[in-house]
Amino acid sequence: MPATLTECEPRYATPRSEERATLGRAAAKIARLLGSPLMPWQRQVLDVALETDPAGHLVYGDVVLTVPRQQGKSTLLLVLMVTRALLEGRQSIVYCAQTGLDARRKWAEDWLPVIEASPLGSQVSAYHAPGRESLRFPNGSVQRLVASTAKAGHGQIVDLATIDEAFSFQDARLEQALRPAMMTRDNPQLWIVSTAGTPSLSPYLLERVERGRLAADAGLTEGLAYFEWSAPDDAEPGDPATWQACMPALGHTVDEQTVKAAFQSMPRHEFMRAFLNRWTTQTGDPAIPLEEWAALADVSAARPAEVILAADVSPGSKSAAIAAAGERDGVLYVSVLEHGPGTDWLLPRLEALTAEFGVAEVIADAKAAAPLLTGFRGAKLTETGATDMAAGCTFLADLVSNRRLRHRGERELLVALDGAAKRPLGDSWAWRRTGSAVDLSPLVAVTLAAWAWHGGWSA
Repeated sequence: MPATLTECEPRYATPRSEERATLGRAAAKIARLLGSPLMPWQRQVLDVALETDPAGHLVYGDVVLTVPRQQGKSTLLLVLMVTRALLEGRQSIVYCAQTGLDARRKWAEDWLPVIEASPLGSQVSAYHAPGRESLRFPNGSVQRLVASTAKAGHGQIVDLATIDEAFSFQDARLEQALRPAMMTRDNPQLWIVSTAGTPSLSPYLLERVERGRLAADAGLTEGLAYFEWSAPDDAEPGDPATWQACMPALGHTVDEQTVKAAFQSMPRHEFMRAFLNRWTTQTGDPAIPLEEWAALADVSAARPAEVILAADVSPGSKSAAIAAAGERDGVLYVSVLEHGPGTDWLLPRLEALTAEFGVAEVIADAKAAAPLLTGFRGAKLTETGATDMAAGCTFLADLVSNRRLRHRGERELLVALDGAAKRPLGDSWAWRRTGSAVDLSPLVAVTLAAWAWHGGWSA
């Protein structure tokens, strides 16, 4: 292990209300009995999530936690469940994972050996019958596994429900099945725990994440507790500084060599989800390898004598970008000239750049940017369609593969390439504007400018 432990802060977290009591202290004692003292991040989550009001009731009915893999969330869940089981009699505790097999493996291979080897082992009875696996405590509390289906919890009462690996659930049917079983209990609590998924395959978790981030940003201290350790979209995936900033167990139970080995061996999109807890849209590696793209950076390159401009607007007009492309010595140089939120600035800035560079033609997608450029003056405005975009994507990838392109190393382009998803278009492909986890407008603008320069549709 490295000599320096990382105590990274979460990107989003419900704050601790110091005036409240918390069961977190009891959880820390139980963790020590189980032989797994809490790491700082685990203690932070439990201290907040188990806050109580003056009457002794839990303040938070819902807890959502997302964290990279191998950080200790399974240990946290075990400590949570045992704490609830021991502190109050006749607690009904259920655990759900993406499949029943996954839940049984977690129970039998990870948790049961820890309990049996601890001082608590003599007090807890384990039942192994298939489909009826459970832990029973002397005070009448029971921890069970339940199926990850819409019938979970039917016919039961539930005090604590944990939904693990929530990225695997398409909708809220499991949660909706569990909530009625919790309605009559004094201290019901639902935990949703996971690592990031993809927007298209993990809509249930994404909705809970978005809601949780809003609650954390607003500083809410009741109802929903939210915690997220993750890397921002513009953080370099292979940089140890990125790992140190988003992996709260790094230096405690995970070392940098382990993470480095994973980075070198795993597909990039899988590494980002698993180890950076970053949402991505990809189901495969980037269409343009990031290493090849990075090798073509030329930050100090002079602007070619002649350029063509292209503009693009993201879905919902959330942002816009202007890019330029021009050739020198058989190499195409591309650059993002402007990129920012909103679109009010796009038309005047595009006209100013057209005049500054003496540009004869500006390219814009007929459905995305062109409708916002009504009244554009100073150059020919050429509108493009889906076929043009598909040809431009293939052309851009070919330029990179043959090292006939240079760029200025703009962060927004690297981020876009890292998170860009592809959509099939006939026998070719194009960038997927909707559903991507990042802003693609800089990448689309560069693609249009590059293809237009080489005569894709320019007069």
